[in-house]
Amino acid sequence: MSLKNDCFILAIESSCDDTSAAVLHNDKVLSNVVAGQAIHEQYGGVVPELASRAHQQHIVPVVAAALRQANIDKKQLNAIAFTSGPGLLGSLLVGTSFAKSLALGLNLPLIDVNHMQAHILAHFIDEEGYEKPSFPFLAMTISGGHTQIVRVDDYFEMTVIGETIDDAVGEAFDKSAKLLGLPYPGGPFIDKYAALGNPKAFPFTKPNVPKLNFSFSGLKTQIMYFVQRNTEAQSDFVNENLNDICASIQYTIINIILDKLKKAVKETGIKSIAIGGGVSANSGIRKAIKDGEAKWGWKTYIPKFEYTTDNAGMIGIVGYLKYQNLENKNSFVDQGVSAQSRLKI
Repeated sequence: MSLKNDCFILAIESSCDDTSAAVLHNDKVLSNVVAGQAIHEQYGGVVPELASRAHQQHIVPVVAAALRQANIDKKQLNAIAFTSGPGLLGSLLVGTSFAKSLALGLNLPLIDVNHMQAHILAHFIDEEGYEKPSFPFLAMTISGGHTQIVRVDDYFEMTVIGETIDDAVGEAFDKSAKLLGLPYPGGPFIDKYAALGNPKAFPFTKPNVPKLNFSFSGLKTQIMYFVQRNTEAQSDFVNENLNDICASIQYTIINIILDKLKKAVKETGIKSIAIGGGVSANSGIRKAIKDGEAKWGWKTYIPKFEYTTDNAGMIGIVGYLKYQNLENKNSFVDQGVSAQSRLKI
């Protein structure tokens, strides 16, 4: 696909608990504004109804800030891209409705974006010093709701070759952290304490899952019983061994991921690995996959931190790539488009 059409894209992301808007000039991000929702911390997880209400409060000021930071007037926009799914339906409806209304008011075309495709195509945002992957490559997408290995043959030719059959890796981190009494979201805390501990202090069994698929529900259960058993014997067990427990949990999860990646590289012959999704911000995972270059001969691509978590910049790059393909009628959608909580790549 040739990239020749010059354009300004306004992108909107609202799939979970972050309200984000970005402005892109072609494949260059001019602004990328994200408003989080601290209210969920007291509940130990995202509350869908509260998330959708917060999106309604945030979306207008976030979009205004994105246009202002980009120094772009809305009349200069060529299209509006938005996340249509997958995600929390109430949250998606806010972003979808706003994008449709704005596009109608400005008489602009609408571009719907698959959130999971966006995590992968975030690697094609133009950033100085960042080398973009060449096709074909393997995308390892890890987040709170998804764990997938995707074969990417072109911008929109993607095949899921491995995915979780139950819980996602991000959920495994957060639920494990909750068992240890750590605040939400717990994944970053496990990553923090893991750096101070012995990763082989407490061995956990890796699940035996066929093909390239993943499973983390059994590991969560194993950790739950481990904590219960040891705290019954020693009430202060977790506090006294927190660093080692976190290191052991993270070590197990990393090795589960690496085992599947090594198998995927062997089966496909593709030695380019691009990682994305919020959990790819985990320092242990990033280091382990990067170290795989020397150990197993693959090439690793890791985008800037701000493009790994949920953000509108990654929605905008998909909008730009679709805008280039104007002859394809599927590039744009009409006002009848609706949000979809479940949406496959």
